[in-house]
Amino acid sequence: MSTMLESEQTELEAARAYVKQVYDSVVQRNSMEPEFLQAVKEILDSLLPILAKETKYRENGILERLVEPERLISFRVPWVDDQGKVQVNRGYRVQFNSAIGPYKGGIRFHPSVNASIVKFLGFEQIFKNALTGQPIGGGKGGSDFDPKGRSDREIMNFTQSFMTELYRYLGPDVDVPAGDIGVGAREVGYMFGQYRRIRGAYEAGVLTGKGIGYGGSLGRKEATGAGLVYFMREMLNGAGLSFQGASVVVSGSGNVAIYAMEKAIEFGAKVVACSDSSGYIYDRNGLNLDTVKRLKEVERKRISEYVNEHPGSEYYEGCSGIWTIPCDIALPCATQNEIDETSARQLIENGVKAVGEGANMPSTLEAIDVFLNGNVLFAPAKAANAGGVSVSSLEMAQNGMKLAWSAEEVDEKLQGIMADIYRSAMAASQEYGVPGNLVAGSNIAGFQKVAEAMLAQGVI
Repeated sequence: MSTMLESEQTELEAARAYVKQVYDSVVQRNSMEPEFLQAVKEILDSLLPILAKETKYRENGILERLVEPERLISFRVPWVDDQGKVQVNRGYRVQFNSAIGPYKGGIRFHPSVNASIVKFLGFEQIFKNALTGQPIGGGKGGSDFDPKGRSDREIMNFTQSFMTELYRYLGPDVDVPAGDIGVGAREVGYMFGQYRRIRGAYEAGVLTGKGIGYGGSLGRKEATGAGLVYFMREMLNGAGLSFQGASVVVSGSGNVAIYAMEKAIEFGAKVVACSDSSGYIYDRNGLNLDTVKRLKEVERKRISEYVNEHPGSEYYEGCSGIWTIPCDIALPCATQNEIDETSARQLIENGVKAVGEGANMPSTLEAIDVFLNGNVLFAPAKAANAGGVSVSSLEMAQNGMKLAWSAEEVDEKLQGIMADIYRSAMAASQEYGVPGNLVAGSNIAGFQKVAEAMLAQGVI
């Protein structure tokens, strides 16, 4: 027994040294990319148990290959605004890993987009996509273009120019983008039209998030938010808890936040707060979701307008204060690193029982440690917000078969996928000695699927 323990300790130390060596190399090569480095560190650290137990991954340099994108594309996007002035933005697409299928990941239009952001999102996407059980690899893209305040014609001009460069790297069996922040059905429609125009062919499977009338899937708009709540339901049930009667705080008010709120309310929760980039609203009696939907989806107004229609509700400038509101369940659905260590401690002091990440990497590494050490149920983004890419993959399947499933069929499949992701993450956490840690469990389960495919395909 003593010899066995010594052997296990030796392998753990060897795995730790291997991870450090790989991470140090990533830092040296990507020192100016903090978001990418954060994502790499979080994932590599959580893989120690499987790297210690399965030496073949170290012996075959899996991590060295995994942290380096197969391809990173950067390009100029020139376009003409309504005043006739030429504008120039920068576009990106990272094709990170295709071991289990064509690259799959959204396109984001936001001023913050740069190589670091795109690489962090693409790296996370590898594991998220593997967890879905669908045959899709990891990719991501975007531009520092800001669609806010732009006319439909300006957005069309930009997206057509963007696709004119990007199209040559895409294909139903090569790379299949979707929407993300700043890219909805309108933008996807413009990109698909330009792709079709250039290619001279109707390849419905080249983009997902399309309109229902030309190859889109019912349930795609709701999928990330609803999938988050489906995953949370599994996690809560495992701990003897539920949404019924729970108070919920949700950051954001885009698609993910709105449909997470909708599904949480359907399951009996009371959502008391949400936000946008200007500030947040608090309604102790529970938010009126119809008002939020109308303001954000139809009228495209600031969330502050809510208080004009609902006396007793409160509006506060700035976003971070939303995490000072006492709640049972917190669902960060806005952007990366919105919950820091201070906010995490405040949530715990106020009695939070569970946190589910609807956005990509919304909690800092320090915040995640606070949640895990504070015995808070924690659902990491790569597992909890995989509903969107899951339904995107279902859209690809429908396009391939030239079929259209009903909303009920899609939702049933989505519920099954999210439940399977939870079970896979829990099983991996148990098998590799970190029971209940869904951060490690999710990373290990996703990594193992991709790594085995990489081993089977040789050194490429």
